[in-house]
Amino acid sequence: MPVEQGRVSEPVPATTIIGADVGGTYARLGWAILRPGEPIKINDFRRYACAEHPSLAAILHDYAAGLRANPVLPPLGGAVVAIAGLLDGDRLLNTNLAWPVSLAATRRESGLGELELINDFVAVAQAIPHVARTALHPLSATPGHHAAGPALVLGPGTGLGVALRLENSQPPVLASEGGHAALSAGNALELDVLRMLLQRHGHVDSERILSGPGLMTLYACLCEREGVAPRWQTPAELVQAARSADDPLALASIRAFCGWLGSVTGDLALTFGARSVYLTGGITGHLAQWLHEGGFQQRFLAKGALSSALQRVPVWRIDDGELGVLGALAWHAETGRHAATTGDRH
Repeated sequence: MPVEQGRVSEPVPATTIIGADVGGTYARLGWAILRPGEPIKINDFRRYACAEHPSLAAILHDYAAGLRANPVLPPLGGAVVAIAGLLDGDRLLNTNLAWPVSLAATRRESGLGELELINDFVAVAQAIPHVARTALHPLSATPGHHAAGPALVLGPGTGLGVALRLENSQPPVLASEGGHAALSAGNALELDVLRMLLQRHGHVDSERILSGPGLMTLYACLCEREGVAPRWQTPAELVQAARSADDPLALASIRAFCGWLGSVTGDLALTFGARSVYLTGGITGHLAQWLHEGGFQQRFLAKGALSSALQRVPVWRIDDGELGVLGALAWHAETGRHAATTGDRH
């Protein structure tokens, strides 16, 4: 047994922990046996369509039932759920989920005595040190994974998530609602799109365009600008049309999206003083070929006198479908005890 300051300490018992990554469309779950000093290995990764289940509790209950039936696993120690939104007391504030979420009701109905809800992009940022090198694809010419200093993590999915990973800090991740900050334009096309959206909405945030639904909003605005009817109804259809060169407006929409994303990413990197940037989110994998074309990086650097500073900031695209689950488990392994002690629940 390890000895600390003349006192014999008991070894920490192994526990089985559920990690979950819940977005507006899918909930992704996996489990791990967490042992101090050992790498996190995700087991039995599963994906649930949120709209097909009545609540988050129902998904967690279904997944936990299989673990409880396995006699060889260590005791189930609870679950950590990375979920889009902000926890306000017992209630989760989110506009993209399929159902309302109460922490107390979810804990009770899932049968999990220990349940933590954390912001989804806090989890993604928490996962950064654990990402395999093969999952990192450079979007800039500057090398240097894990550069010293704050790391900006953002990504478009059902919404636009933003977080900052800090070094030698407790907690190690700063949550952000940067996706809801006002969107600015950098060229004539973007100004036209903003004018259209401002006529319909009192506030146009970055998420309005830089998300899966936002991509379709951008496409519809470009169609309106050109006086033609939209042909595609989903991001998957739009991406396929762009790949097959079936619709010039589909391709123009995707390239405009990537450029605008680069501009907002550069703004956030300057705002937070980031020394590295990690781009994730469900849609980035589908748009990978256009993100790597150069338009993203060009707009990322187009910051006038500060362009030279951003040239030293490496930008990576992460291709890892289990990233949110990995981050939830890493959060529990690295900061869960601190959070439980201090009362920090989101």
